Amino acid sequence: MKKLMQRSAVALAVATLGAGVLATTAAAAPAAVSGGDPTLTDVYIWATNVNLREQPTSESNRLAVRSKYWLDAVCQTPGQTVTDPAVGTNNWWTAVQEFAGSDIAWVNNLYLRGGVKIEGVPDC
Repeated sequence: MKKLMQRSAVALAVATLGAGVLATTAAAAPAAVSGGDPTLTDVYIWATNVNLREQPTSESNRLAVRSKYWLDAVCQTPGQTVTDPAVGTNNWWTAVQEFAGSDIAWVNNLYLRGGVKIEGVPDC
């Protein structure tokens, strides 16, 4: 009986730890933007203070600045090569919308989850 109680206590402790890990993981995951276009691929800006540009170049007008934020990806295309010493180099840019029907802005793929060219986002 004593061994059964010890096993039950260990099982309960493991379950509690597991639930705590899941709760922590779920809380750390970013929430998706509501109002997005369900026909477009969602992309996530993982960095902070990322410029959304008028064209796929860092010299074009800045339309907005976003941090850790979900957007709808319209398409992606090669543009100006961007080098960030902390992140790397990339010349792919993704056209994004904040919500269905909103203006298009461009983000360099360095700052989006998914790599150099993002799977599921069509070429422009």
